[in-house]
Amino acid sequence: MSIVNTIKILKIKSLGFIALAVLTLCACAVQAPPVAPEGTSTGAKTKIRLPMGYIPNVQFAPYYVALSKGYFAAEGIDLAFDYKFETDGVKLVGAGELPFAVVSGEQVVLARAQGLPVKYFAEWYREFPIAVFFPHGKDIHIPGDLKGKTVGLPGFFGATFVGWKAFANAAGLKDGDVTLKDIGFTQAAAVQQGKVDAAVGYINNEPIVLKQNGFDVDTFPVGKTFDMVANGLLTNDKTLKDNPALVRGMARAVLKGVTDTIANPDEAMQLATKYVEGLKTSDPTQKQVLLATIALMNAKSGDKLGQSSPQAWENTQTTLVSMGLIKQKLDVNEYYTNAFLP
Repeated sequence: MSIVNTIKILKIKSLGFIALAVLTLCACAVQAPPVAPEGTSTGAKTKIRLPMGYIPNVQFAPYYVALSKGYFAAEGIDLAFDYKFETDGVKLVGAGELPFAVVSGEQVVLARAQGLPVKYFAEWYREFPIAVFFPHGKDIHIPGDLKGKTVGLPGFFGATFVGWKAFANAAGLKDGDVTLKDIGFTQAAAVQQGKVDAAVGYINNEPIVLKQNGFDVDTFPVGKTFDMVANGLLTNDKTLKDNPALVRGMARAVLKGVTDTIANPDEAMQLATKYVEGLKTSDPTQKQVLLATIALMNAKSGDKLGQSSPQAWENTQTTLVSMGLIKQKLDVNEYYTNAFLP
């Protein structure tokens, strides 16, 4: 969700005050320190503005935990959250205007295919979070039962669309087997009201909300059908080359937050209330959202925390090629590195 910055204009009506103001401002300008660009050190700390790709939400608990417990500060990072659309963060990192962003894996492949010098360096979710969900008792038991049904999507873009395509390919569902409908970000309501037979969303969001409101649904988690790269941290080639210690510090701080969130959900929920307006520790729906998020972070327990696999990257770009979103495959090492994990 983009944030619009307001500009305050100071009007000075008196000519006498104008002259005085100019002299004063000039004097101040000599003494004022220059504003450091994002990702550069300001004394003891490096100022970082981190695009999150979504509104403040308990799903970001590991970041809130890490900031609250001083993990970023311990790495010399002065962190501020920026809740923009995901693609904005990718573009800013690719242009070198910001050093980091929170993204989903398919955005990295799309960006690199367009020549943006970006690279993924730490997987925060360890399982792709998209799922197809539908009312319990809908007579849908296996993916093939979706033939002839209407499936709602928030749009023909982003992780939900890519997740659907990967799921359909793995299930042998061809174009035309299912009627896809653009329903905007109304998946939960559309399923509950019967406007669609099923919808695609985040497994730690819409299905949880429906169940907590007494509407039982079943899910086909895409990540358990087809392994693709999940949400993680993005940087650019320049930052990797010029400031590897900053990249390592960022990964270390976030993954400490992940570890603490998994170990103590109640503490994570409490700390998240400082960053998510209106969030209460007693909210049962948001607590279930947090627990579902922890399940995504705790998947693949045999793998190193933060690590993504070449096969997941290959699967991701294969899906994008099949969708016509990229024209050719690259060496998957162009997309990611595990070299900066703690």
